[in-house]
Amino acid sequence: MTTYIVLVNWTEQGMRTVRESPRRLDDAKALLKEMGGEFKAFYLTMGDCDMVAVCEAPDDAVAARFALTLGAEGNVRTRTLKAFPEEAYREIIRSLG
Repeated sequence: MTTYIVLVNWTEQGMRTVRESPRRLDDAKALLKEMGGEFKAFYLTMGDCDMVAVCEAPDDAVAARFALTLGAEGNVRTRTLKAFPEEAYREIIRSLG
């Protein structure tokens, strides 16, 4: 599985209905699970992002479909980062020659 860091910000609509956010998080977790992925961690954050999630998905297409589905609901905007674990990082650096 590939790891993705998902940076999340509430939209104006999402802020108006922020009390429903925990239910929407549960729905998002269930959706990703149906797609073959999983939330590994979730954080409410302060600063540039309102929330950060660490997720796993089978491939980039699933991660993109998940982010697009969330965005289409209108409550959040996401930015998704593909994450390489330390072992892959070390291999990439070694391959530079």
